[in-house]
Amino acid sequence: MKKYLFNEICLKGRGSKMENVKGFKVFNPDWTCRGFQYEVGKVYEEHEKPSVCGTGFHFCKQAKDCFNYYGFDPNNKVAEVIALGDVEEDGGKCSTNRIKIVREVTWEEVLTIVNTGKACTGFCNSGDWNSGNRNSGNYNSGHWNSGNRNSGDSNSGHWNSGNRNSGDSNSGHWNSGSRNSGDWNRGDCNSGNYNSGDWNSGDWNKASHVVGCFNTKNQKLRLFDKKTDMTFDQWRNSEAYWLMNRIDFRPVVWICSDDMTNKEKVEHPEHKTKGGYLKKRDNSDCCKEWWKGLSYNEKQIIMSIPNFDSDKFFEITGVKVG
Repeated sequence: MKKYLFNEICLKGRGSKMENVKGFKVFNPDWTCRGFQYEVGKVYEEHEKPSVCGTGFHFCKQAKDCFNYYGFDPNNKVAEVIALGDVEEDGGKCSTNRIKIVREVTWEEVLTIVNTGKACTGFCNSGDWNSGNRNSGNYNSGHWNSGNRNSGDSNSGHWNSGNRNSGDSNSGHWNSGSRNSGDWNRGDCNSGNYNSGDWNSGDWNKASHVVGCFNTKNQKLRLFDKKTDMTFDQWRNSEAYWLMNRIDFRPVVWICSDDMTNKEKVEHPEHKTKGGYLKKRDNSDCCKEWWKGLSYNEKQIIMSIPNFDSDKFFEITGVKVG
């Protein structure tokens, strides 16, 4: 039989002999490992002393440690084993000269064993609903996140699609601020790079709400294509802005399993492991629905925006005013 080679990592700090040590072992889909054929329920023995990354039958005491050496592949076989002879331990990996293959562990059980969080499809997660690996936060599709709902890696903030962010909702990288699409921003909501101010589309801006580079002062806004005396900060603090911010643009909404219809459960079987599914929304009429929900006084506030132009407002929002 052709020997199957694994990329095994040898670690320092080997332990002493032990007996009757329980653990887990990963095999190829045909129950072979390193060219040796195994069967569930049988005992295998070697006469040499065990040596990690050398002689003996290798296993890990913790199931999650097995996947530091073998691919996290559901086609592979995983078994619960017990070492009946001498055991040498090296980090999270062990070798023994006498081993029993106790039983096969199903892949569903593997996911439960390697994750301490709930409903995870990745491994080594202490948070919940992670499809990535080694997350301590929740709902991450990336890896090594301590925050929540990240699709990137190594984020300590939340809702990041980039990497190594300590702020929230960043699509760029290495941001300590939040909601940045650029990189290395200390401010928030920047689409450029190296900004210490907020809401900038250029680079190296100390001021906020500016377009360009190396700006230290805030700029006046153009509304409806005409100049105004209003700054971006004044716009963001206006009643009109907060009313506009109530428009529900969410492209998707999370539906918990308990709130799903029978049809939705059939169409989205992944809800069993994820606890629900993301439902796509039709946003084509969201502005019109928002306008219908405004009071008379609230509509007057919108129409009092400097340079208000009903035709341009209709072109942008689809809402016919007047």
